[in-house]
Amino acid sequence: MDLAALTDFNLVAAQGGFSRAARFSGRSKATLSRRVAELEQSLGVRLMDRGTHTLRLTEEGRALHARTEGLLAEITEAGEAIVFGASVPRGRLRVSAPVVFAHVALGRIGARFALAYPDVQLEIVADDRRVDPVEEDFDLVIRIDPAPDERLVGRRFLTDERLIVAAPSLPRLAIEAMEPGEIPVGAVVLTAMPPNRLWRMRSVEGGTLTMKPQPVLRLSSLLMVRDAAIAGAGIALLPKLLVADDVAAGRLVLWGVEDTPPVEIWALQSSRRLVGAKVRAFLDVIDQSFPSRVFVSQN
Repeated sequence: MDLAALTDFNLVAAQGGFSRAARFSGRSKATLSRRVAELEQSLGVRLMDRGTHTLRLTEEGRALHARTEGLLAEITEAGEAIVFGASVPRGRLRVSAPVVFAHVALGRIGARFALAYPDVQLEIVADDRRVDPVEEDFDLVIRIDPAPDERLVGRRFLTDERLIVAAPSLPRLAIEAMEPGEIPVGAVVLTAMPPNRLWRMRSVEGGTLTMKPQPVLRLSSLLMVRDAAIAGAGIALLPKLLVADDVAAGRLVLWGVEDTPPVEIWALQSSRRLVGAKVRAFLDVIDQSFPSRVFVSQN
């Protein structure tokens, strides 16, 4: 495949037409059209449907653009690093992250990164869906307790724990008087929580006990669960990174910590891509934000 022709195709696709691509690049419309036609001929497929005033990518064209745009940007970045003798972060950086982590941390981290690296156009997408970094053109994906995947490489940058919390208005259980066994408690839970789920808690008084949450409210978002717990609807099991400030401010009371292994938060990227300067720079900013590698409240 001719990389120069592929570059021209991606330029036209990104600009939405030959005329705009010509104005953007300073090259002639005829040259760009010829190079795209040569690419189509070499691949044996039509990549663009050309109308009188519009241009639309075919299904094959959309797939080729999605899979090669990021790779070509990395090739360009690698060439610039060699020419200038150092790798300077620049270009577009797309990051996908779970909604709660994005809500709690990535606004602050994104601002710090943008101020430090003005030549990088950072885009952070908050989405709990399991995105494909190659198909959806993400440079980096942040995942909670990810399953092993040979297509992805990266590192754990943070550990967290889940807390059992409630509003101050809810009476605390007299834990020291409890008999061994499952303790039923009214709880605000996620919609997806299995019906027979138990919470094993290390209490703040010491010792462990097993709770059987009795759902008084089911919600699809941890952010909604937190708000409902603050309003006094019931106890809740929530990430420390989400509620640490609420506990510190007295909006929630800590009953205990879930007696399970720590939650791991990873930054991952496709194993088919080089770790570019902009990704390394973003990871450096994350590391600076969590130097102890565990969540610590900012208050």
